[in-house]
Amino acid sequence: MAALCGEPRTERRSMYYLQPYLEKIDRVIEQGPYTDTWESLSAYEPPKWYRDGKFGIFIHWGIYSVPAFGNEWYSRNMYIQGSKEYEHHTAVYGKHESFGYKDFIPLFTADRFDAAAWADLFTEAGASYVVPVAEHHDGFMMYRSEISRWNAWEMGPKRDVLGELTKECQKRGLVNGASSHRAEHWFFMGHGRAFDSDIKEPMERGDFYWPAMPEPDHHDIYGKPEPTEEYLNDWLVRTCEIIDRYHPKILYFDWWIQHSSFKPYLRKLAAYYYNRGVQWGEAVVINYKHDAFLFGTAVPDVERGQFADVKPFFWQTDTAIALNSWCYTENNEYRPAADIICDLIDIVSKNGCLLLNVGPKADGTISREDRNVLLEIGRWLKVNGEAVYGSRVWRKYGEGPTKVEEGQFTDGIRKHFTPRDFRFTTANGYLYAAVLACSESGEYVIESLAEQDASKLPKFHGIIRSVEVLESAEPPEWSRDEAGLHIRTKVSGGYPLVFKISVD
Repeated sequence: MAALCGEPRTERRSMYYLQPYLEKIDRVIEQGPYTDTWESLSAYEPPKWYRDGKFGIFIHWGIYSVPAFGNEWYSRNMYIQGSKEYEHHTAVYGKHESFGYKDFIPLFTADRFDAAAWADLFTEAGASYVVPVAEHHDGFMMYRSEISRWNAWEMGPKRDVLGELTKECQKRGLVNGASSHRAEHWFFMGHGRAFDSDIKEPMERGDFYWPAMPEPDHHDIYGKPEPTEEYLNDWLVRTCEIIDRYHPKILYFDWWIQHSSFKPYLRKLAAYYYNRGVQWGEAVVINYKHDAFLFGTAVPDVERGQFADVKPFFWQTDTAIALNSWCYTENNEYRPAADIICDLIDIVSKNGCLLLNVGPKADGTISREDRNVLLEIGRWLKVNGEAVYGSRVWRKYGEGPTKVEEGQFTDGIRKHFTPRDFRFTTANGYLYAAVLACSESGEYVIESLAEQDASKLPKFHGIIRSVEVLESAEPPEWSRDEAGLHIRTKVSGGYPLVFKISVD
């Protein structure tokens, strides 16, 4: 059986690696304290460091960064006849049987990748944790692996990208994470079987394109064809290898693990990971979407969106600086830093945290646009971070006329906040009120802090001792009456202002 690319087959090593690892997984689960049942996993609680950190960096970087066209789904879409990616690929690289997706690997040299420089930038941005994509839907592993040779240590950059980033992040006190999008690989390259391309049988486990099955309905949790036991075991072992080699404190999963076939493997994965965390003496986190995990056993994530109201549970938004793509493309549409800061404040006020994605170029450099946005966020957080880091929700998340649309994929809807839109947090014995748009006059009224008589309880009935503006050493003028807390300040600008309020 000929190997892809005509190279000697080394994928057979996965056959010898798989069964011993599955036995190891069972042993770790047997040792507890977590077992692979929802009842046992329901004892999980999100760790304090995560609830305090609030802001993380997501990184989509891989082979798809070489064509830098469309988005990170290039490996799928280039095999769909008639798609813009198919037409682009044919025009630029030639026929698919002569130049397939695998042929981008030698071009992915990452010759300017500097893990230390990346970690410095993320530190300057004010991030608390970093989550690189370890394996995307395309099946190329951005780390050193014993399971398959299709990884960045043996091909392309010939570097342990995840390992280098983990090391540099830890040096700077950034919590290290990893993201697996492997579940979708089951069908991701399947369209290439429909015409004369390089995605052809025979294939076996460990091959780059394996198994390239027909694509099911994305949202059907019972969709057919469903992954085989062989594929699901391979998925489980790949994920546990990441856990054991890199000790990520956050493990992020993309969609499609919600498929019914994954459920027993998700329970086993969670029990293994949480038990590993106990062995390390580290509190760890799983992020998931679409109710893949039973509620209360991990932390739910809203992709490119947020909730409209405060939640009693901790949650996360993952979104990107670029609106059109998670990876770098030559036509990325970048969001302004001010809009992302407003989202961060809104999310934190509702008991959430923000995982913000950057998409480096194929050579390992981060675009000027991404860098500028990150640095602007960092400058704002250096001044106003005490209202974010370690904060908790107040009795209400905010006030104002502007409504935030709830649900995923809503980050492209521009929010036109006004000087009447406030978001509240508490930390360090203070109440913080962030106004999401500055007024031209410098005058603000916070209605939620109006003077109330006893008959208005349980509205806020405390005593306000002082008001500060975190942007300025000059105290603002303020007063309070039945209409609200009135504040007048000379500070203005294009970013949210935060008022630090001492209450008794």
